[in-house]
Amino acid sequence: MSDKPREYCGVFGVFDHPEAALLTYYGLHALQHRGQESAGIVTSYFDEEKQRHVMPTYKDFGLVLSVFDKPKIFKKILKGESAIGHNRYSTSGSSKNPANIQPFRVHYRTGNIAIGHNGNLSNAKQIRRRFREEGVLFQSTSDTELILHLIAQSKEEDQLHQIMDALSQIEGAYCLVMLTDDKLIAVRDPNGFRPLALGKVDGKYCVASETCAFDIIDAEYIRDVEPGEVIVIDQEALDNDEPKSYFLEAKPGTGTSQCIFEYVYFSRPDSMVFGEMVDKIRRNLGKALAKEHPINEVVKRSSGDKKPVVISVPDSSNTAALGYASESQKQGQDCKYDIGLIRNHYVGRTFISPGQKSREQKVRTKFNPVRGVIEGRSVIIVDDSIVRGTTSQLLVDMIRACNPTEIHFLVSSPPIISPCYYGMDFPSPEELIANRFDRDIEKMAKEIGVDSLRYLSPDGLVDAVKTANPSGHDYCTACFTSNYPVPVNFGVEKEENELV
Repeated sequence: MSDKPREYCGVFGVFDHPEAALLTYYGLHALQHRGQESAGIVTSYFDEEKQRHVMPTYKDFGLVLSVFDKPKIFKKILKGESAIGHNRYSTSGSSKNPANIQPFRVHYRTGNIAIGHNGNLSNAKQIRRRFREEGVLFQSTSDTELILHLIAQSKEEDQLHQIMDALSQIEGAYCLVMLTDDKLIAVRDPNGFRPLALGKVDGKYCVASETCAFDIIDAEYIRDVEPGEVIVIDQEALDNDEPKSYFLEAKPGTGTSQCIFEYVYFSRPDSMVFGEMVDKIRRNLGKALAKEHPINEVVKRSSGDKKPVVISVPDSSNTAALGYASESQKQGQDCKYDIGLIRNHYVGRTFISPGQKSREQKVRTKFNPVRGVIEGRSVIIVDDSIVRGTTSQLLVDMIRACNPTEIHFLVSSPPIISPCYYGMDFPSPEELIANRFDRDIEKMAKEIGVDSLRYLSPDGLVDAVKTANPSGHDYCTACFTSNYPVPVNFGVEKEENELV
């Protein structure tokens, strides 16, 4: 139903904690917004009876709450004091193929290894072709499996060197959590596309895609994993209270390219991403939107003595709408912020026939307008992004039925014009509303059914982010500008024998 880019994945890991699996479960629960198709946890421990290290795994399709719904999963299956977990939304490989559910776990000549991956490998097609020619068999269609094959085929003798050898051969946007028999390894790609944070809980190290996963387990945020950093957490790291770090080199001619869409839409507002709170950034985006599009230039008709009302499309645009309203009031523009759309948070997947009527019903199932807030007023809807425009159109129809005097749609990011090859799942370029109407804003406004449509400019977006987070790092804006910071080899071909 969603008319937004889909999230990529969420990863979590913890080393040497007596409740490793349970902490991972809670971490994944906090990261549920990053992937809702499947969830999995792998733990590690030394089996005294078998006299060897083992890695129990439990994973399935569905939300975290439904996958891990029995206490025995933690008491009898996921034993061990180290664990990694993964929430999945597929950006490559079939979402319906059970072999693609992560984390992946294998046993090879150097021991056990499990891996969870957030992102996309841009050279996956070339690596897969090479392995296929060498006769390698594949269990899945996910590019994550390629990393395991690279590790297993490395000529290095030490496992850590095998991993570093494999990492030196992959390109793209990725964050990895890896579990070996005696180590937890966290990796962030050299360009830093994806977020990954290091924390501590009860004196033990943990890693997560976003810091909201630390908050739920009362862990302390230490710092971000640096672009290109490979953090190795083992017993020596605990003894010295300092994990070892190794660094991967970025492709020549490329630099840091943090995904700006993390701030626009993906990450939770209560997370710290790329070293700054998402809520702070989104408020700044709303303020920048108010500076570029002041209310007195937006609203055309008088609503009598009623102030124009600013509403958000919950939940991802809530703070941007607050930023827009507060900056407008600061400028002396008369308006009020109010809750004009109520979101139903208990909506699961709706299995009904496709078509226009079903799309309308899905939107009505998820959102309902508040007539008393909207009726007789000029309404300014603030949203974070528009992709196809279908959901926006249906929302506007619902709001229009509440008899506002006029409706204006403001977007706290620029028009999306290009696909992402770094881990986001967009519709094809021709499906994007900005491309369907040749970026003609007036035609797009007419399609959505609003009196006007306005976007934050690309420069305004970057300036607002850098003002709120002056870290010195650069951001990837390819989906808004078509400027790809790292060369891309386009994806992985679909497997003929894939389960669909």
